[in-house]
Amino acid sequence: MVPVNDPHWIIHLPTTLTRVDDAAALAMALRRSLGHVLAVDFGETTLSEEDRQFVRTRVWCDAPLAGTDRCRLPDIHEGPCTSLGR
Repeated sequence: MVPVNDPHWIIHLPTTLTRVDDAAALAMALRRSLGHVLAVDFGETTLSEEDRQFVRTRVWCDAPLAGTDRCRLPDIHEGPCTSLGR
């Protein structure tokens, strides 16, 4: 486990996408293909417009569940939280 006081790094990945739905779909595809990489915290993924990076939109709910699980559903979803992603 990494000590809490060590800095964590954020990777900003610009795209050529012009719609938030397309950017969210790309984030979901990245989670499906790279979900096995433990160094990436996909639950904290956010999206922002290029010129408004301080305004962020969450991709996943990420609410805590039993144990160490987190909700893997989209940020706004119907029904109960679950660790089974779409």
